[in-house]
Amino acid sequence: MSVRELVVLGTASQVPTRHRNHNGYVLRWDGEGILFDPGEGTQRQLLRAGVAAHDLTRLCVTHFHGDHSLGLAGVIQRINLDRVPHPVTAHYPASGQRFFDRLRYATAYRETAELREEPVTGDGTIAVTGAYTLSALRLSHPVDSYGYRLTEPDGRRMLPGRLAARGVTGADIGRIQREGELRGVTLEEVSEPRPGQRFAFVMDTRLCENVHALAEGCDLLVIESTFLDRDTALAEEYGHLTAGQAASVAARAGVRHLVLTHFSQRYDDPAEFAREARAAGYTGGLTVAEDLARVPVPRRR
Repeated sequence: MSVRELVVLGTASQVPTRHRNHNGYVLRWDGEGILFDPGEGTQRQLLRAGVAAHDLTRLCVTHFHGDHSLGLAGVIQRINLDRVPHPVTAHYPASGQRFFDRLRYATAYRETAELREEPVTGDGTIAVTGAYTLSALRLSHPVDSYGYRLTEPDGRRMLPGRLAARGVTGADIGRIQREGELRGVTLEEVSEPRPGQRFAFVMDTRLCENVHALAEGCDLLVIESTFLDRDTALAEEYGHLTAGQAASVAARAGVRHLVLTHFSQRYDDPAEFAREARAAGYTGGLTVAEDLARVPVPRRR
């Protein structure tokens, strides 16, 4: 059975706290595991969350501030220590190549796994598989930063009543899906459009056009909300979002489930983030992220 869920490894911005690890998020998407922004301590958080190195197929780094990338060294070495048998692809801003190189070879170890480097050089598609398209868009932060968006191709939902009425049963159902027609019955007659699922990951950024583009129509949006609205000026100065801004983006984009994360240590009450998100008009599913939480991708529309 396929699994689509977000595994939250860490939720702190800048520095870890007693209750929050540095950033780290794994999107489990059927048979793939995409690790986003592995901050310091990610290798241990993976163990605590029950995610193995063998589960990882991609590493996606939004930018090279330490709370989003210092865990790369340990994760890459663990991938090699465990002799992961499949290639693992790494995406990161091309302008940070020197930082990636330093982290990849921070200490001596034996390379046994295939790590494919595919740096991001600008807005657009960065990977296409049979299951999804992965794209990256530039964000607004003091250093080069990119958000990531995963889009599943649209498909069709088979309708049992129509299939039965037209005598399509058993193996013929798979055949008409593959071929589009069977004995004069078309696929359109026995099915209806099924939108593909959409996921986006938006970290350190001010409000900008690409934040909205990444969020548009998402089933699950993971987005930073470093500050509360009373500190909007600080958010703008340092290139971040407030909880209200993030929620307003989600409401405008029609996001089905919103995950707020990347919290400043200055705030003690996580419930404030939820209150501000609702005050901003967001009415969908809402998670104020906690370390080691698991958030399922909403069921298909």
